[in-house]
Amino acid sequence: MNEYEASLVIKSGAELLLSASSDPRSDEGYAAVKANMSEALELIAEALANFEAGVGGPSHSTGWVQDLRRVADDLGEK
Repeated sequence: MNEYEASLVIKSGAELLLSASSDPRSDEGYAAVKANMSEALELIAEALANFEAGVGGPSHSTGWVQDLRRVADDLGEK
């Protein structure tokens, strides 16, 4: 799988999460959802930083990476 295909999986997952959030039925509850989202955002931030490093030019998304990590940290707090 390449990075474009992986990004489509992320987009599809976000669409599924949005749909599921309108009618929550999980026994795991919101805490588990927040933990999973926190981990996913950390990984997305890392991937974005990797892409920026590979481009070799000025980093345009450093602020986005920091913002994603802040949100991930907030979601991960108990």
